[in-house]
Order: sequence, then C-alpha cells, then structure tokens
Amino acid sequence: MSNSSSLSEFLLLAFADTRELQLLHFSLFLGIYLAALLGNGLIITVVACDHHLHTPMYFFLLNLSVLDLGAISTTVPKSMANSLWNTRAISCSGCVVQFFLIVFLLLAECSLLTVMAYDRFVAICKPLHYGTIMGSRACAKMAAAAWASGFLNAVLHTAKTFSVPLCQSNAVEQFFCEVPEVLKLSCSDSYLRVVWALVITVCLGFGCFVFIVLSYVQIFTAVLRIPSEQGQHKAFSMCLPHLAVVSLFVSTGIFACVKPSSLSSPALDLALAVLYSVVPPTVNPLIYSMRNRELKDALRK
Repeated sequence: MSNSSSLSEFLLLAFADTRELQLLHFSLFLGIYLAALLGNGLIITVVACDHHLHTPMYFFLLNLSVLDLGAISTTVPKSMANSLWNTRAISCSGCVVQFFLIVFLLLAECSLLTVMAYDRFVAICKPLHYGTIMGSRACAKMAAAAWASGFLNAVLHTAKTFSVPLCQSNAVEQFFCEVPEVLKLSCSDSYLRVVWALVITVCLGFGCFVFIVLSYVQIFTAVLRIPSEQGQHKAFSMCLPHLAVVSLFVSTGIFACVKPSSLSSPALDLALAVLYSVVPPTVNPLIYSMRNRELKDALRK
C-alpha cells in the first residue's frame, strides 16, 4: 500500500476467536466501562454542584475525571462493539480520530497529574502561601496548559504518523489504534521520520514522572516532621494512592512506547495497554473518593 490515505479500514486485535469468549470480553469491558462512567460521572456532578468543593484540589480532580471519561470512551466502546458483532474493522478515519484522542487525553492527563502533585506539594509544604500560589487564575492557567500540551502533541503525532507510507499491513495488533502499534505499520525508511515525535512524548512523560516523584519526596519529608500521628496518617492516605496510580499510569505508558522489540509479545502489549488506558480511569474515582470525607459528604447530600 502506498500510504495511509489509500486504506479504507484497519483491523484491530481480536480478544478471542470463539463466540463465548467474545461475549465474555464484551461483558467484562462493559462492567469496567459502566464503573468508570458511574465513578467519574459522580465526581464531576458532585464537584460541579457543591460550592464547598470549589477549591483547587477538586477543580483539578474534576478535570481529571473528564479526561478519564474521554480516554476510556475512546477505546473501550469500539472494542466492545467489535466483540459483540464479531468483527475487527475500524474505518481509517475512525482510527485517525481514535489515535488523536487517545494521545491528546492521555498526555493531557499526564500533565494534569503533574499539576495535581504540585498542588499537594504546595498544600503540605507551603500551607501559608497556598492561597496566594494556587489562586483561581493560576489554577485555570495550569489546567489549560495541561490540556494544551496534550492537544499540541496529539496534532504533532497524528499529522506525522498518518502522513508516512504504510508498507507492513493494515492489522493493528492492539484493541485500539495505539501509537507504537500504528508506527509498526510504517515503512522502515519512513519510521525515523516519525519516531522523533514519539521521543518528544516519552521525554515529556518521563519529565512529568520525575517532577511528580521529586514533589512527593519533599511531601513525605515534610509529613514525617508532623508531630501528630493522625496528621501523618491523613497526609499519607491522601498522597500514597495518588502516587501509586501515577506510577502505574506513567511507567506502563512509557514502557509500552520504548520497550525493545525483543520484549514485545501480544500478551505483554495487551496487558500494558489495559494498565495505562483502562485501569486508571476506572480506579481513579475510587482512589480519590474512598478516603475523602468531603466528597463522601457531598455525595450523600
């Protein structure tokens, strides 16, 4: 095939060949998707409706829930539909849109998680200056920068990836149009023309991860100085789950992009994709609300 514009469709990874396993996959993904919709939808509704939650932390949490809803809605419904109707096809335009949205939403989420780590750092390490540093205008600018970084990277990736010739096949060995798997379809002499865009994204993700880790090192150092054991417990219970989800999300996403071909296998690639694209949007509402009394009280109201 000469280039991606000559394609009418791509073929996504089939989870199973037998009808029973296809329906099982559909049921599992349906349950996960409904849980993500319910959890993130409740957080968005509660934060938007309760004026007591109109603070920087909950503002960023609302943005995170919107990104999570968008990310899981970009990948899971199409995979469920393919299993239900026993097909692997996705149109070329559908693959381009899916590719753009997943890059946009996941990179914006990575940037937003960095902003949320900074918010926790200021709240715990510089509490007297919190109101000044994290004013409403500053929070709006940080959130806008997170969304804009994801959008610009998505435009760059999509334009570069789908402008090069595709020589391998039209079969994407993943349940959505994932960046590394789509790049594998490009001709060997064209691959280097787009790989630098992937390098930029990986560097951005790694930079976010390093900033988050450094922020939490300082947070934990400050927390250990708190004389109250109850205060330490509250701070750790708020920060550790966030750090765990961030580590899972960023590390699996980066590894999926940079892992050598010798380590690549269908089972590993699928597991990594599920870990960074499906698990975080589903568990984020639980992690951020399970130990949060303010969210629980607002939800009861």
